[in-house]
Amino acid sequence: MERDAYEKIIGFAIECEVEAEAFYESIAERLSNQTLKDLFNQFAREERTHQAILKDIYAKPVNERKFDGSKDYKVSETMEFPVLSDDMKPADAFAIAMKSEEMAVMRYTILSEGCEDPEQRTVFNNLAAMEKEHKFKMEQAFVNAAYPEVW
Repeated sequence: MERDAYEKIIGFAIECEVEAEAFYESIAERLSNQTLKDLFNQFAREERTHQAILKDIYAKPVNERKFDGSKDYKVSETMEFPVLSDDMKPADAFAIAMKSEEMAVMRYTILSEGCEDPEQRTVFNNLAAMEKEHKFKMEQAFVNAAYPEVW
């Protein structure tokens, strides 16, 4: 794959992370509950970290960085997207985050499946694996918040 095509794909992924950051920040601004506000601000910081990871990938040779993406509780797939409210529980906030990560996994998986270039498909699969790692992290947080009795 040519470097230009690779840069476009990673640039698109960075834009998606910027949008996710803005999404979480907009939620945080709307909430008056300080605990939830802090939680969504933390999610926004996580998205900035994802941007930094992608910028690091952007600077490296094509396909140099790989993600595992094998861990998946699949908790997110069993839930509906929670309704945002100022009195929602922290578990619902984590559910919003894990559902958002699930959608990112789906986005890159669909892009991979629609790709005829095998190298581009590999890049999209790596991006899907990165998002799956993020989703797994949010699922862990959700399980800890929603089911404290399992600690």
